[in-house]
Amino acid sequence: MSVLAYSLAVFILVTAVATALFRDVLSVIIVFGAYSLGMAILYTFLLAPDVAMTEAAIGAGVTTLLLLLTIARTSRPSTNGLSERIHVPAVVVVVAFVILLYTIVLPEMYAVGGTTTPVWSNPDVTQHYIQETYEQTGVQNAVTSVLAAYRGFDTFGEAVVVFAAGVSTLLVLKREVFA
Repeated sequence: MSVLAYSLAVFILVTAVATALFRDVLSVIIVFGAYSLGMAILYTFLLAPDVAMTEAAIGAGVTTLLLLLTIARTSRPSTNGLSERIHVPAVVVVVAFVILLYTIVLPEMYAVGGTTTPVWSNPDVTQHYIQETYEQTGVQNAVTSVLAAYRGFDTFGEAVVVFAAGVSTLLVLKREVFA
């Protein structure tokens, strides 16, 4: 893994722990938005741009906005008495991150883009999609054809989630503007 990947992993860990440790709701929302943006960058680094765009739009964008609007419309809770309850979530976040990090460095894991990955070790399937995609779907880009044609229902589901989040945000914003 590169220095960028390790830096990103540290950033994600720090923001996850900070989300669990901070007692101020506004601070938690802002740090959670940064965590979500870090995850979107990680998905991009792992060559999953569709997941990255969804994470950035929903996690960092819409969720952060809706949470900020929610605390703007409500009173912020008192932070007294929270200090004894914040240690358990912080420990859970750190333990989960260590377990996930351990799975990344296992020798059984495949390197991103490596020729030993199952996709490359099964050339019949890979070559089928590369050679037959245009004939079967009419789309020249193999990745686009997989996302739009072969995995159309999954992609449609993601699009519905993004659309619903956008409509919800617009409804809340409209209510905020005219209230």
